[in-house]
Amino acid sequence: MNGEEEFFDAVTEANQRVTGVIHVDTSKSNGIGKVGERPPQENGIQKHRTSLPAPMFTRSDFSVWSILKKCIGLELSKITMPIAFNEPLSFLQRITEYMEHVYLIHKASCQPQPLERMQSVAAFAVSAVASQWERTGKPFNPLLGETYELTREDLGFRFISEQVSHHPPISAFYSEGLHQDFLFHGSIYPKLKFWGKSVEAEPRGTITLELLKHNEAYTWTNPTCCVHNVIIGKLWIEQYGTVEIVNHRTGDKCVLHFKPCGLFGKELHKVEGYIQDKNKKKLFVIYGKWTECLWGLDPAAYESFKKRERRTDSLRKTKLDDCPEKADGDVVDAVPEAQETVQVIPGSKLLWRVNTRPPNSAQMYNFTSFTASLNELEAGMEEILAPTDCRLRPDIRGMENGNMDLASQEKERLEEKQREARRARAREEAEWQTRWFHRGSNPYTGTPDWLYVGGYFERDFSGCPDIY
Repeated sequence: MNGEEEFFDAVTEANQRVTGVIHVDTSKSNGIGKVGERPPQENGIQKHRTSLPAPMFTRSDFSVWSILKKCIGLELSKITMPIAFNEPLSFLQRITEYMEHVYLIHKASCQPQPLERMQSVAAFAVSAVASQWERTGKPFNPLLGETYELTREDLGFRFISEQVSHHPPISAFYSEGLHQDFLFHGSIYPKLKFWGKSVEAEPRGTITLELLKHNEAYTWTNPTCCVHNVIIGKLWIEQYGTVEIVNHRTGDKCVLHFKPCGLFGKELHKVEGYIQDKNKKKLFVIYGKWTECLWGLDPAAYESFKKRERRTDSLRKTKLDDCPEKADGDVVDAVPEAQETVQVIPGSKLLWRVNTRPPNSAQMYNFTSFTASLNELEAGMEEILAPTDCRLRPDIRGMENGNMDLASQEKERLEEKQREARRARAREEAEWQTRWFHRGSNPYTGTPDWLYVGGYFERDFSGCPDIY
């Protein structure tokens, strides 16, 4: 079923109602600006911006239900959504947010023991989803052939991604340490579904981290992400599901349970798990919240603490049973526990803590400081970037600059251009050729994957498609 074609007319009408689209000639303007006199640089901006050019667009007057009521049970990647749902980033840039806490990879690489390395890798896997907290805007769907690169010398990595498939939407990425300490790569194709009150993103695709110094490879898949109250009420996000991180050299495994919200929200954001060896002996316990921090300690100390906690709870319950007249008040007081920060067990080791968000984050789509820098485009950079780079997309640039009319019109133009290119390939019976990645198998799991072929940073962009 081709939901994209089915909903295009209805969505276009809604889009115009939201933004009051005006038809202007954009052939001479892409919202980027003129090239300055500064020498070109390999996107190695030394001082990164800390805010966006314009504040977030309000969605308060927009009827989400008018679009989504026909989408229940459908895969949302096939639906053309109004720009009111978006945040000014491509999904390729959102994948790059995995790298915000890249110091955890560097730390893992420096650890002499495999148990310590797994602790840092587990912390990195949890940190990779931390930026999604309160991020209720939808990233722009990448166009087929779209790319994004990021070089951060200060953080010690460079990153390249490409949209390698449109239906189903698949984004492939590859990152390497600038000091030859790691490789980080994978392909992501989340399956989005609308269930009446919520939108669920089920993760597909394997993530692989290679620590070159130790000849170790770790693989895992992200948890499921769910955005609640998309129709009415305050939007909120939860992550749930089990993430298994495997060390393919030692056989060690880290099993992390991202807890669903639960009754009264007591489990909201919680992560609990353990590291075990190849014989399934528990070596280390991990706990915390993916929105805040992650701690760990020896399993024996953890069990001892839990026993004391259960004994205390049992005594407290006995006292409540003896004093029924006080029970109601005590139970009501216990409800706000969902808002408390992580209870740290004595003897625990801090594995990771989330970065503080900038004070203006709420006006910037709840971006972190790292995220706010991702669409940065300094004068001279467009001479260095591939012509398919997200930073050159006029609809995202328009939205970032607060020009919603231009952004909406450009989004529709780019989507129609993509459809026409697909029809032209069908007429010619030509298959799409990816540029920087090829279809293959993950070398450690054997599952289907997209592998980086190399060559991007040599900067021969002569064969890149015209997608904008």
